[in-house]
Amino acid sequence: MNKINWRNEIEKRKLDLLLDTQNLLKIKSVLDEENGTKEAPFGVGVKDALDYMLELGEKAGFTTKNVDNIAGSIEIGEGEEVVGILCHVDVVPAGDGWSSDPFGAEIRDGKIFARGAIDDKGPTMAAFYAMKTVAELGLPLSKRVRMIIGTDEESKWRCVDRYFEVEEMPSIGFAPDADFPIINAEKGIWDFAIIQQPAKINQNTSFVQVKSFTSGLRTNMVPDFATAIVETANQEEVTSLFNSYVKNHSLTATVTPMGNELLFEVKGLSAHALEPNNGVNAGLHLADFLSSIELDEHANTYFRYIKEYLIGDTRAVKLGLAYSDEITGELTLNAGRFNYSKENASSIGFSMRYPVTYKWEEYSTKLKAQLKSLNWSLVTNSHSTPHYVDSDSFLIKTLQKVYEDETGEKADLLSIGGGTYARSLKEGVAFGPLFPGSEDPAHQKDEYMEIEDMLKAAAIYAAAIYELAK
Repeated sequence: MNKINWRNEIEKRKLDLLLDTQNLLKIKSVLDEENGTKEAPFGVGVKDALDYMLELGEKAGFTTKNVDNIAGSIEIGEGEEVVGILCHVDVVPAGDGWSSDPFGAEIRDGKIFARGAIDDKGPTMAAFYAMKTVAELGLPLSKRVRMIIGTDEESKWRCVDRYFEVEEMPSIGFAPDADFPIINAEKGIWDFAIIQQPAKINQNTSFVQVKSFTSGLRTNMVPDFATAIVETANQEEVTSLFNSYVKNHSLTATVTPMGNELLFEVKGLSAHALEPNNGVNAGLHLADFLSSIELDEHANTYFRYIKEYLIGDTRAVKLGLAYSDEITGELTLNAGRFNYSKENASSIGFSMRYPVTYKWEEYSTKLKAQLKSLNWSLVTNSHSTPHYVDSDSFLIKTLQKVYEDETGEKADLLSIGGGTYARSLKEGVAFGPLFPGSEDPAHQKDEYMEIEDMLKAAAIYAAAIYELAK
């Protein structure tokens, strides 16, 4: 058989690929459990996105399956073994500041703009068209190739947890949800919150009273907006102090009088929690300001904690939790959700990404002890241990050859702080779609995917599918 020009084959399908991608991106598949039903447990939009992919699979003549309306699969080929391609169609909330409709899927300047364009709908469609190309060429496969589609990746991974309770685990596979060349090591991910109990007694009302303080939608995003309402008899003085803080930190913010109260609003810059320094944390900034004025004892404890342990430190050095290893680099800590209330429990929600050799049990126990001295508590929302695949495995060697053949570049092995579905498999890796040197706009405003990169990735995925399953 002559060597297949995978890129040429993808080019033949380019228009259909882009149209199907746009249609998928236009579906607002943000988690919406409040309005969930048995037919759509995570919300109608999420279910619509899952249905859209399964319908594409059916139209192509592939074998499809819906698992409890929260996950699904699309399969080609025959054989005992299964090669998995693990994708997801849920997206994080759009946030503010977009140049175009975040669910408009507008194409301009060689890019397609939408929430989910790079994480993970664009790569999902690239992988689907790779499967479609292999199938339409009639290439013989000795293994089944199964795309597994999740709908809760940006939250609690209940989709793949349920999927693998009732369906077989692929022997090998990849997730098109990170970087090229190949990511064979992923940090552990700990989503947790620290809790301050409500004030037990009435506080001295001569101090500034913080009525409320909120920021952040998800712990895996740097908060791009924060609000606080305070009551004070010295509105002019507090307003002046706030305006000086805003100017000194080059922030976009407003303060609005509301009777005897002031409303503070601060804008930041969203980014993925795997590298908080790529964003501007609006919650930390507003908390930093509030810690600088005279607050009652209960509020002062909350905001001084943020000031002392979190401001300017995304590596948990001040908390005594910092760590680094040669495999996966530094630990990172994102303070992603804030909620202060005098009447109810207050909290700070975190996403920690820790190295492969980190002793999580030891360090989490240390943090609990620190919080106990404040009479605060710690709650773990979710915890995913680190993931590592040996560099000599068949999967790694095959993907390295494919990547080098298709790009002419060396396929170095990488590690990341993000978590992909690859860690659901005993032998799974993250494989693209971001090429070396590319900007990563995931979880940010004006998220996009380069169309050229989508086509290149689809060609690489097609070659990988064939080589892994032939």
